Amino acid sequence: MNIQPIRIGTRGSQLALYQAEKVKATLQQQAPEIPVELVIIHSKGDKILDVALSKIGDKGLFTKELEEALYRNEIDMAVHSLKDLPTTLPEGLKLGGVLERGEVRDALVSVQGITMKTLSKEHTIATSSLRRKAQLLKINPELQIVDIRGNVNTRLRKMEEGHCDVMFMAAVGLQRLGLDKYISEVIEPNTIIPAVSQGAIAMETRQNDARVDAVVQAINHKPTFITITAERIFLKKLEGGCQIPIGCYSKVEGDSFTMTGFMAYIDGTNYMEETLSGKVSESETIANQLAEYFIARGSGQLLERIRNANQE
Repeated sequence: MNIQPIRIGTRGSQLALYQAEKVKATLQQQAPEIPVELVIIHSKGDKILDVALSKIGDKGLFTKELEEALYRNEIDMAVHSLKDLPTTLPEGLKLGGVLERGEVRDALVSVQGITMKTLSKEHTIATSSLRRKAQLLKINPELQIVDIRGNVNTRLRKMEEGHCDVMFMAAVGLQRLGLDKYISEVIEPNTIIPAVSQGAIAMETRQNDARVDAVVQAINHKPTFITITAERIFLKKLEGGCQIPIGCYSKVEGDSFTMTGFMAYIDGTNYMEETLSGKVSESETIANQLAEYFIARGSGQLLERIRNANQE
């Protein structure tokens, strides 16, 4: 009897392929009798590299083409860095599951060995993230920050060519590609709060696809799914995305769940931060309560101000 293969859609970057291969290997370990194929699809975010992310818009920037392939039944699942996946998915699609979360923290990247302690206004810092920019400017308003785009290797090459002295990136991407040597320092969340769902690999699937659901649920890492679900609730309630300096970090320790969130203006002013804790069973309630804390303190007005600034 021929078994229908599971077709995994992925972007073509080295990191995206690593993540897709990791899902493939996990599937094959769990169900070796099911054939698995990779289908490479290029996204809008891969093609537009000369414009800041905050100026392009974040509605499916790295995911739309993969989702269209799901609709056309060209693939059975799309594998993403979960932080690229909007909190509201297109009709008929869902977040099927996640692998066990990797490193959640950001990394300071430098070929000169610069660290947070030695970082100064004399250094040119590159990041494509408004979240990182706001938190860095909160630490030191005089820091020089420039935008940078491209995949991990392209960014590293730009740094080596003198585009910047320092970059801030997700540590997990460098670790997954064996590029740890470029990391001068992994930044603790109490210094720079990570992006929502950073470090998690997502499997997006069609709703009501029982065959694929059964396979995905067999490898879905439930503790990770609890934390990322709560973080995405927090982000969705605040209407955030890559155009907004917002982030949160959550963790499960035994039966305890803790979440810290922040929101700020682009230049690091109007900075708001709070931490809430409770039982794991209350994780979604905690996420909603944390978002309500920010809403009560004027997040809506701040959001409008940020969006107006991004359109200028």
